[in-house]
Amino acid sequence: MRLHDSLGRETRTFEPLRPGRVTVYGCGPTVYDFAHIGNFRAFVAYDLLHRHLRRRGHEVDFVVNFTDVDDKTIRGAADAGLQLSEHTEPFAEAFLDDAETLGFLPFSSHPRATAYIPAMVAFVGRLVEKGHAYRAADGSVYYSVPSFADYGRLSGKGEEEAAGRARIDAAGFEKRDPRDFALWKAAQPVDERVGAVWDSPWGRGRPGWHLECSVMAGSLLGDTVDIHMGGEDLLFPHHENEIAQSEAATARPLARFWLHVRHLKVDARKMSKSLGNFHTVRELLDEGYDPAAIRWALLAAHYRSELNFTRDGLDDATARVQRLLDLRRRVRECPAATGSGARLATRAGEHLEAFGAALDDDLNVPRALAALWALVREVNTALDGAGGRMSRGDREAVLGALAGMDAVLGVLDLAAASREVAGAEDDRVRRLVEARERARGDRDFATADRIREELAAEGIRLEDTPEGTRWTRVRAGGPFPA
Repeated sequence: MRLHDSLGRETRTFEPLRPGRVTVYGCGPTVYDFAHIGNFRAFVAYDLLHRHLRRRGHEVDFVVNFTDVDDKTIRGAADAGLQLSEHTEPFAEAFLDDAETLGFLPFSSHPRATAYIPAMVAFVGRLVEKGHAYRAADGSVYYSVPSFADYGRLSGKGEEEAAGRARIDAAGFEKRDPRDFALWKAAQPVDERVGAVWDSPWGRGRPGWHLECSVMAGSLLGDTVDIHMGGEDLLFPHHENEIAQSEAATARPLARFWLHVRHLKVDARKMSKSLGNFHTVRELLDEGYDPAAIRWALLAAHYRSELNFTRDGLDDATARVQRLLDLRRRVRECPAATGSGARLATRAGEHLEAFGAALDDDLNVPRALAALWALVREVNTALDGAGGRMSRGDREAVLGALAGMDAVLGVLDLAAASREVAGAEDDRVRRLVEARERARGDRDFATADRIREELAAEGIRLEDTPEGTRWTRVRAGGPFPA
């Protein structure tokens, strides 16, 4: 298996530090609001890696944190008139719900930064003792960037460029160098008001954002993790600062591989609330898109390629997932043919091998999907040529290959769970669909639209195809909430 290491700027062979066990730390959401689809582009890549490592037989210790104390969470709590934990915990739970909705494997743990304050205070103390940090007059503690000779190694930013991007407020923060960053921030009135303050040897205050991930990763996974993941926006300064403080404290590499996921754009534009293209998973579900389609749309591009997220792309993802479901159903239900059918069984194994080899090549999902669609075409062609029949051996091999691929993609069972309509409802829905088709044939579009809206309100999505109208339930458990 080969992965692209952002630090070394090369794709190289990956082997875990401990054979059979892989440690991964992924920077998780800042829980001041609902995670949006840009966040979930990275988190789906986390789950893809998690699944592929598991598929290869590794035990995976995968930690994804919650940043529940920082400027954004404190400001959000203050604006809402809540204590910090009262504001952040619902958003942490919402993330877990959304992750389950999108079919994520459970991560090993989701540490909250606020649960590691004593460890953070001790970590800062070590850096002060080693001469890598200093206390300012206001009680804040800063990391001394000039004390770490390798600063800038990950991002490739020179001293002047890094200084230019640093947040500088010399009068307010008394930094010795403009690149220095806060490890411990002296308490402000708003911090006290929302309960975001803790005692320390330097006075009451709270941790800096960069410090939090270093301490949680080290506490749960050890000084050196196999893989550290995050969105490309975290490469500088967050991950650069993590490396500086962790390696200064431990004298060991923080991570053996750094994986960064490219940005997501919506309709070819940067996502923002002002442009009206800022979306959460929940909003897309309420529009009628099902979890498997959202998941497919987020994972179908290579993680190091920019992804353009569109409604047309979601519609295409819906159709592609349905095509896979149709094939699996066709294979499961096809009558048995005589003979061994060894050729198709062999080809199914070859496609599964090609799928795995593509993911071994730095999680090359587009190439893996090419192997999947090659299997789909070959199976459909074989069924068409054999009058819809297939030998038992071929059937087992094809279903096994599909299951092996979906163990990593995670869409088929997710789609089946969300698109089925319970038996007692089948006849009523079919009657409504047939009535709509008759109305369309009579050019009674008002009636046709009314039926579509009635079914949509119950969570039934209609797809008009040349073969007729296909209907599926796009959310398990019944109608959407108002």
